[in-house]
Amino acid sequence: MELQVRMWNKDVTTFIAPWIPILLGLHMQFSWATTCPEECRCDRTFVYCNERSLTSVPLGIGEGYKTLYLHNNQINNAGFPMELHNVASVETVYLYGNQLDEFPVNLPKNTRVLHLQENNVQTVSRAALGQLLRLEELYLDDNSISTVGVEEGAFREAISLKILFLTKNHLSSVPVGLPEELRELRLDENRIALITDDAFENVTGLELLLLDGNLLTDEGLASGAFQSLVNLKTLSLARNSLTVPPPSIPTKCLVKLNLQENLMTEIPLTSFHGLHHLERLDISNNQLQSLTQGVFDGLLSLRQLTVRNNLWHCDCDIKWVILWLKSLPATLNVRGFVCQKPESVRGMVIRELNLDLIQCPGSKATVHPITRPVPSWPLPTADSAVHTAIPPLGPAHSTSDLPSALPLPTLLTAGGQATDSPPTAPEQGSLRVSFVVLNSSCVRVNWKSTFAVTAYKVTWVKLGHSLTGDAVQETVVDGLQQGVDLAGLEPKSVYRICVDPLDAFNSYHPGDDTICSEVMTKSASFDSGANAAGPEQASQQDLSSSLLLAGLVGGAVLVVFILFLSVFCWHVHRKERAASSKWKYNRGRRKDDYCEAGTKKDNSILEMTETSFQIVALNNEQLLKGDFRIQPIYTPNGGTGYRDCLMVNNSTAFSKNSVPESTPCHT
Repeated sequence: MELQVRMWNKDVTTFIAPWIPILLGLHMQFSWATTCPEECRCDRTFVYCNERSLTSVPLGIGEGYKTLYLHNNQINNAGFPMELHNVASVETVYLYGNQLDEFPVNLPKNTRVLHLQENNVQTVSRAALGQLLRLEELYLDDNSISTVGVEEGAFREAISLKILFLTKNHLSSVPVGLPEELRELRLDENRIALITDDAFENVTGLELLLLDGNLLTDEGLASGAFQSLVNLKTLSLARNSLTVPPPSIPTKCLVKLNLQENLMTEIPLTSFHGLHHLERLDISNNQLQSLTQGVFDGLLSLRQLTVRNNLWHCDCDIKWVILWLKSLPATLNVRGFVCQKPESVRGMVIRELNLDLIQCPGSKATVHPITRPVPSWPLPTADSAVHTAIPPLGPAHSTSDLPSALPLPTLLTAGGQATDSPPTAPEQGSLRVSFVVLNSSCVRVNWKSTFAVTAYKVTWVKLGHSLTGDAVQETVVDGLQQGVDLAGLEPKSVYRICVDPLDAFNSYHPGDDTICSEVMTKSASFDSGANAAGPEQASQQDLSSSLLLAGLVGGAVLVVFILFLSVFCWHVHRKERAASSKWKYNRGRRKDDYCEAGTKKDNSILEMTETSFQIVALNNEQLLKGDFRIQPIYTPNGGTGYRDCLMVNNSTAFSKNSVPESTPCHT
């Protein structure tokens, strides 16, 4: 008996054990369902009370829920019941888009994430934050919080706070008494104009600080404002009024520095010293024209440098930037180095600039005579080079007639004085270059030199106002050749073309023997053959082309007109044939037509198959006399018979059903 009891107990335990978790789950689900407020919808650990025009938090929120949605209602500060503070399971509360004007009290005591954006919160008290000892993330964006509205040390009461967003408020200074555990602080889009040395002294663990869109100036930013932020990784000071980078930038851990959209006109040499871990630097949209050489030398970890929309002046001070950019590794991405001045190189990428294009003020100026003859003119010979030296003619497309003899060119000395004396060195005035535009994509460069040249270096670049610019292209031609064709150019574009003679050591001296000119290619509509043959022949071909086009258009119009006329005539003819196929007796018929039908010559039976008929007089002179007998094929009653009718005025009309319209007749 005892053995049976033991076996029974063992079987019961084995049977009930799998059902225990299921029963507990059902119990918890049932208990949660019974504690969901009537105004809300509950789903597992979520309570949805959002967008229901609530003016207070609903009662009856029980334990077990972790996320409470109360956003986009009309809840005010009086709408938080005391029992809400005792709900220990809620960790995330959404209260944005309500009508709160103070930081709310009686929130769930274990809240970790609190969203209060887009309210009208004006004051933050220590008592309200003192109830949230586990609060880690607080979002107060787009409210009306001012510096005087924050009680001193209020945020310090939230001892666990790590993320604090105060974007788009009315703060004029950094709030006093920030929590020590703070890691991210957003103060952008406020009215902060002053940051003191001790503003961040208690938040040494801060890693991200955003101060964009404030009223900061060089005077309002204390020299030691960021000195205590030894763990800072991201610092953003965009959209302020700084003229130089801030002093005492934390150098130990800083990875990203944003200084765009300020008023910076220069960057001192030591501004970025010590930033060995900096990977991203943005100085766009400032008023920088040049940079001090070596200003980026200490940025050993730099991966991205953005400098776009500055006033870069491409003169001698920019040469070191060209060399520095060309020496950078592929891992460093530099964006925005584009020339704005002078006009000759505006829109060109600084990295692609040729050092020959850089104009240095105060350097020795030399004027090289450049001949730009019409394509059919011969180049000047070596004997006439000295006596017929031709000064620059301005635009590259000038086709004015060249005189037989011209005075010697006016040369500029190093001091800027003009002199009419002929050049003494063979390198000056002894190289003549002509540029001939062949068509829309090709320019021919011809030259003639009176001294020995090993090779010629020809460089060309497209000018324009694009932000990207075009790369400088170059080619080296043997010294025995006297010209080269530059193909693959873009139609109707301005190109700057330079010719550099190379000496016996294959070296050249930029600025000494370089001859440059700007040439515009023709439009794509011009034929290359017409352009090469001369302006008169091109005009004749253009005229003949216009006449040919006019003839083609006129012929097409004539063909279309003839086609429409043919269709119209065919339609009219078809309509007339259709009308003539339906015969009827009318006044237009000839008299013989009626007689042949049996009215005069033929006494046979006249059979009419039309809807009705009418016998009328053919003319007024000869009238048909006598009675007529009309025998219908079908009588109204289905039989056949004769009707004798007395004709009145020799005319009687019948309808299709043989029912007379005139006086009835009797059989």
